[in-house]
Amino acid sequence: MAAAFLTHLAGDRIEVRSAGSAPAKHVNPAVVEAMAEVGIDIAAEVPKVLTAEAVQASDVVITMGCGDACPYFPGKTYLDWKLDDPAGQGAAAIRPIRDEIQTRVQSLISELTPTDRTSRVLRLPFSS
Repeated sequence: MAAAFLTHLAGDRIEVRSAGSAPAKHVNPAVVEAMAEVGIDIAAEVPKVLTAEAVQASDVVITMGCGDACPYFPGKTYLDWKLDDPAGQGAAAIRPIRDEIQTRVQSLISELTPTDRTSRVLRLPFSS
């Protein structure tokens, strides 16, 4: 959800990579439903494994509780977002998680993008 919001809201200002330390085989259908409710289609997305190469190529790494399973490289900016896990939840339980993620992504975009509107591409892998 975070990567989808970031891609949707930041456009080409931020390059997004989405991956997880232990990704599911498929995107949770209830997450697909909850995101569709806000106009973002993630039905075709495929979960990917977070690699050390993706982290090395990124400026900012946002984790969601992956702890020691996520690669760490000095000099990178790491943010760990503590959020409820949507796994096994229905759309009703996912909506508040989705809304919290949207709020955090909007704040992140404000922090990362310059106010003078010059283009800056940041690569962000999301992991879970």
